[in-house]
Amino acid sequence: MNWEVRFLPEAEKDFSELDGSKKLLVRKAIQKVSQNPLPQAEGGFGKPLGNKGNTNLTGFLKVKLRAAGLRIVYKLVRQDDHMLVVVIGARADDEVYQIVRHRIEKHDL
Repeated sequence: MNWEVRFLPEAEKDFSELDGSKKLLVRKAIQKVSQNPLPQAEGGFGKPLGNKGNTNLTGFLKVKLRAAGLRIVYKLVRQDDHMLVVVIGARADDEVYQIVRHRIEKHDL
């Protein structure tokens, strides 16, 4: 079963700012993850986040695209069977987690 994929407006912007090859990798990764976005402990592809850089991200999951140097952070909305992509960003530093925190507060996630 594929879960519906939704993006925060900022995540759509993150995606649109990627170059063509990275867009293709991200699109394929999201398509794959949407088949089973559950946490790894439940047999899915998502790696659960907890406290990252003094930011509580419990309930959010990530997928790393090592070759592209990107990280996708999303939240499962189980009652509606969709995954909400919160951020697509560089995995080289923890700045992406600060961006997630800001978007969580802005959108009351």
